[in-house]
Amino acid sequence: MNDSSNDVNGENQKLGISGRIAKTFLLTEITPLIALIGLLLGVFAVMVTPREEDPQINVTFANIFIAFPGASAEEVENLVSTPAEQVLSEITGLKHIYSTSMPGMSMLTIQYKVGIDRTDALVRLYNKIASNQDWLPQNLGVGQPLIKPKGIDDVPIVSLTLWTEDENKGGFELSQVAHAIEAELKRIPGTRDIYTVGASKRVVHVLLDSAKIAGFNISLDDLRNALAASNTAKDAVSVVNNNTEIQVVAGTFLSSDDEIGDLVVGVFNGSPVFLKDVATIKHGADSPETYVSFSTAKGASHKGLQEGIKSPAVTIAIAKQPSINAVSVSNNVIKRIEQLKGTFIPEGVNVTVTRNYGDTAKAKSDKLINKLIIETLAVAALIWLALGYREAFIVGTAVVITLALTLFASWAWGFTLNRVSLFALIFSIGILVDDAIVVVENIHRHMVLGGKKLVDVIPIAVDEVGGPTILATFAVIAALLPMAFVSGLMGPYMSPIPINASIGMLLSLGVAYIVTPWMTNKVLSKVDFSHHQEDDGETKSHKFFHFILSPFLRAKGGGWKRFTLLFVFIPILIAISLSLAFPFQKVILKMLPFDNKSEFQIVVDMPEGTTLEQTSRVLNELSTELDKVEEISDYQIYTGTAAPINFNGLVRQYYLREGSNLGDIQVNLTDKHERKRQSHEIALAVRISLQDIAKKYNANVKVVEVPPGPPVLAPLVAEIYGLDHEGQIEIASKVRKVFESTKDISDIDDSVEANQERLVIKVDRQRAAHLGVSQAAITSSISTVLGGEDVTFIHNKNLKYAVPIRLEFPVANKDKIESILSLKIRSTKGALVPMSEVVHVQEGTREHSINHKDLLPVVYVTGDMTGHTDSPLYGMFSIANGVKEAPVAAYDKNINEHYFSPPDDPYFYSLKWDGEWQITFETFRDMGIAYGVGMIMIFLLIVAQFRSYVVPLVIMSPIPLTVIGVMPAHWIADKQFTATSMIGMIALAGIIVRNSILLVDFINDQLRAGVDLNEAIINSSAVRAMPIMLTAAAAMVGAFFIIDDPIFGGLAVALISGILVSTVLTLVVIPLLYFMYLRKRVHIITGTSA
Repeated sequence: MNDSSNDVNGENQKLGISGRIAKTFLLTEITPLIALIGLLLGVFAVMVTPREEDPQINVTFANIFIAFPGASAEEVENLVSTPAEQVLSEITGLKHIYSTSMPGMSMLTIQYKVGIDRTDALVRLYNKIASNQDWLPQNLGVGQPLIKPKGIDDVPIVSLTLWTEDENKGGFELSQVAHAIEAELKRIPGTRDIYTVGASKRVVHVLLDSAKIAGFNISLDDLRNALAASNTAKDAVSVVNNNTEIQVVAGTFLSSDDEIGDLVVGVFNGSPVFLKDVATIKHGADSPETYVSFSTAKGASHKGLQEGIKSPAVTIAIAKQPSINAVSVSNNVIKRIEQLKGTFIPEGVNVTVTRNYGDTAKAKSDKLINKLIIETLAVAALIWLALGYREAFIVGTAVVITLALTLFASWAWGFTLNRVSLFALIFSIGILVDDAIVVVENIHRHMVLGGKKLVDVIPIAVDEVGGPTILATFAVIAALLPMAFVSGLMGPYMSPIPINASIGMLLSLGVAYIVTPWMTNKVLSKVDFSHHQEDDGETKSHKFFHFILSPFLRAKGGGWKRFTLLFVFIPILIAISLSLAFPFQKVILKMLPFDNKSEFQIVVDMPEGTTLEQTSRVLNELSTELDKVEEISDYQIYTGTAAPINFNGLVRQYYLREGSNLGDIQVNLTDKHERKRQSHEIALAVRISLQDIAKKYNANVKVVEVPPGPPVLAPLVAEIYGLDHEGQIEIASKVRKVFESTKDISDIDDSVEANQERLVIKVDRQRAAHLGVSQAAITSSISTVLGGEDVTFIHNKNLKYAVPIRLEFPVANKDKIESILSLKIRSTKGALVPMSEVVHVQEGTREHSINHKDLLPVVYVTGDMTGHTDSPLYGMFSIANGVKEAPVAAYDKNINEHYFSPPDDPYFYSLKWDGEWQITFETFRDMGIAYGVGMIMIFLLIVAQFRSYVVPLVIMSPIPLTVIGVMPAHWIADKQFTATSMIGMIALAGIIVRNSILLVDFINDQLRAGVDLNEAIINSSAVRAMPIMLTAAAAMVGAFFIIDDPIFGGLAVALISGILVSTVLTLVVIPLLYFMYLRKRVHIITGTSA
């Protein structure tokens, strides 16, 4: 605090930096321009900042596929996956490297640390693979690595489901429509990847008749060679004739079914054999590998649809480019679809928007911006009641300018307008207003004293509160800013809160010293302060605090009462408050609560070997339960493929879910304003009935909700390590049984595939060699019989996608092993040799895939937590206790459990807990470190201001008092203590320290003025109660506007309860603690001898 004289004429020489800034901008014409520019910058930021629902997290994945046809899973692991992992693990910036070794294929996934630039990450990956292509011997049979990068921008923001009730149209016709409009949508600026889910491919089927082939003495090689040789052409060659250059093209491509059928494939009895003589040519849809359907449920009317629709469908997924406004892209996509109806979209084909993240982003940002406006008005109303309408106008204008500048700074920093960045501003308003309140209130107080002109008072009044205000502002920043360095996915997800709030605090300080004095001079210049009277008698506040504090200040008995209050009663309250979390579990700890979304997924895994048709039947039976739910508007069933992914699906790699035994149901709910139940309640309600149906078919069903924060593989993940794969599987089976026997654990699964029957057709090499048949010809023919062979492609200028000409047998023949054995192969001598003479069939079981994580073999067991607790942390510890009681058969002893890092000794079986536990541990650990760093920074700031090592401890002592409010409030409000609650507690540290600084600074001023210590202590609470309660009320008003949010409600509860309780206790605790410190040290403050 600046103790300058009140001599106005000497103020120039004695003003501190805050007073000099105020005086410089008080009468200059540039000040209103600064305010205007600040407002315009805010308007500009709102207009140009991209709007999204969630913050963009720069997390890069890449899948590397390496084919090794015919190799076993163990061979793939040893020869491909492990060497590849060793090479790729050298890349800097990697967080994890995963691999799955399966028969004939290695799939590796690398995950970079959050924040690593996507382009740099992929360049490192491609360089590493290109420079190590000699890791495998040539001619081993291993294919070239195929790299598929993935990132947040690959998540579609809009999905359009095309469906029809026309019986003459099906998935194939819908696919043609979808492909036709893909290019039209790609022309929209800002769109990125556009693809169709469930599209049927167009194929020219050459359906072979095995009897006719044998009758005409034709082999598969004859057919293959005839098609390939007849579909070739050479580029134009120039020839000159009569001084004219003529272009000559050699050959033409196959372009029609008739041309294909008329191909000569052999000669029999001196006559040509045409392809149509031995095969049927059909141009149409490929054999179905996926099914997609669209259905409506009881809430369909909210979308303008009729209930009970069940139609074939395809879905177009549209992603957007980075840093592009999701709202504008989605609006333009939907507008373009409307324009295409009647032209590219024929009559009878309906288009339903089944995902629109642009719409949800707009709704969320509009709602939060409205809350910002209402909250600013509410804070201004609070100031009006306390100081007057003119002062409220000044403070409200200062807040608006600060918010405008903060929005611009947020855009310049690279943030988008999303729920986290806007919540940061909403929660910050309560503390952004403090600087303006302090300045305006002090100017008002000086004018009430009288005797000076307003223009002369303003610099002095600003300077008088400049030091404490600057210190308090930096104390709040010191508490918040370290949170920006939280690691993992949670760090960048929540980073807008500490960064935007800290920037806002700095800007509010500048506005308070530059704009607020100028506005005060303009608004209050003609106000008559003479009618204001200073109440110099004993006020009610003074009487109240005299009654409260006097018993603790008396020489007789006061010491015992102080000790009992400060070191017995308050610690007991803190201990009781903490016990609500542990051990009584009245307050549940969780990473983040579920948000109220408009969608969830049902992920279905049938046993390996299940046909596509059977999987479809099970999915349709599951969907009958969805038809009973009032809040479901529509759903899409995806059989054999995955629904368009969201961020959760990106991290869990749902985009790799392809196979006849896999399926998804994408469930869309009515708008949250049109239903009473939240999405989490609905998901819990359908889970039990769905899993009852799943048990009948031995299916695994998971109800997957959109996570409120960074996603993980599963809420509960047990990683089983050990070198013997069979031993890992055995232990995983035991761990899974513990999962199943633990209360409230659901969606249980593991990474061990079900046994699937396998037939191995072995070639008798000696017999084949004797007959002149190569093994390559045999295996190629078997592949053609079972799966067909795309020999070449038809050429048509009107086709968007290449159409293969496929040699294949009718479906009825594919399912019979006899069809393979009866097939004849042409030998090198020209004779046709029956397949049965050179092969025999061996029955077996398909090998299980082998998973690695960070170069260690691993088997996963996963699950989720439901019930009242609804926090995977408690489920994990319950399971962990059960695992300790389950001995490992191989060693007859308990398995080693690890919670924080993988096992150091991979030669012994061990269990590492992952999932939500890992991200919760990392987040709360980093937040705890950030909290500690903030406390140290606040301590150093206060030491620098008060030049004492003890006074900062007194000033910071109310920080633990926040627990007394926070934990009981979470219990009463039935709120889980989450990461946002922790953020609220961290912010409380800076807010509460501000109050302590005001009290200690006032006591020092009183003592320097010669007031008795006891009276100074009472006066500090009596006089400072008003500004302290006012700033506390402003912060609480700000928090009230986010208390209804499912995710940030915990932050609001922490702020409101913590500020309320700690502010009241601070007015008692700080004066008493400072009294105990000063009893024999008053001379240090007054400068007199002891």
